[in-house]
Amino acid sequence: MAWIVLLVSAVLEAVWATALGASEGFTRPVESIVFVVGCILSMIGLERAARSIPIATAYAVWVGIGAALTVTWAIVTGAEAFSWWTVLFVAGIVGSVIGLKITAPKGGPEAGA
Repeated sequence: MAWIVLLVSAVLEAVWATALGASEGFTRPVESIVFVVGCILSMIGLERAARSIPIATAYAVWVGIGAALTVTWAIVTGAEAFSWWTVLFVAGIVGSVIGLKITAPKGGPEAGA
């Protein structure tokens, strides 16, 4: 369950990061509100997931998935130009996240100590 919470939290990270860019310096109210709500919910999700997943692993997965989704969304919407290099490196991030999931210690944060 913690991994699902972490994944949802990472998606929310991509939402708030995208909203931050669209807020134009917090001058656009809707985008600014989406940023604040998304950021709060994303942080709560990260904190909840880190109760069962070591924080180093949880944070790396949260950032990695959030970044990969943010870049993907930017390319899909045309905010960023498509590049095979970008695809390659985003795939590397996703592969690293999968590796972290596969190798994560079982039994909670204290299991890795």
